[in-house]
Amino acid sequence: MVNCVVKNWQGEDVGETSLEMKVAKPENAEHIVHRALVRQANNSRQGTASTKTRAEVRGGGRKPWRQKGTGRARAGSNRSPLWRGGGVVFGPKPKDYSVKMNRKERRLALRTAFTSKVDSLIVVDHLNEDLFPQPKTKEFVSALSRWGVSSGEKVLLVLSEITENLYFSARNISTVKIIEATSLNIYDVLLADKIVTTSEALAKIQEVYND
Repeated sequence: MVNCVVKNWQGEDVGETSLEMKVAKPENAEHIVHRALVRQANNSRQGTASTKTRAEVRGGGRKPWRQKGTGRARAGSNRSPLWRGGGVVFGPKPKDYSVKMNRKERRLALRTAFTSKVDSLIVVDHLNEDLFPQPKTKEFVSALSRWGVSSGEKVLLVLSEITENLYFSARNISTVKIIEATSLNIYDVLLADKIVTTSEALAKIQEVYND
């Protein structure tokens, strides 16, 4: 169990909360997190790249010139891979890159990755509509600074529920990504320099992923 300081909107310490998750053993942690990361990267690939072989390229049915007597190299089709406009040798074809990983392993890897970021975790008591009566990016940037986020750091904002005004306040900041607690994934967790979450979202994460 790890204790985390809870900050308010002004960046002041107002309490503590605990983070308790079952993680992988130290000797297996790096391996299982890597497997989960590779799985997510592979599963995000479309695998739709496709080229045509000489059999699929249109044309090329007639022999370009007679076999002998022209002084040129023998040619049976102008759709040979050697010709401009010809087929492609060993080019890509549609392929399924997806990798299977058991659900319990995926959850274990995510918990391990999230817990490893505990030193970069910033817990805020709440981020509701009262703080954002209207979208205001400048106010949100100032809040990030008060919470200890440096300029240029990648921030993962994890919320139990994404309100409209908060979304509009943060969407134009290129270094900030907003996700719901139920959509947590290992790539975003590892990519972030700082993870900002609310007490409610942190409780939700432990409830959802601690099975």
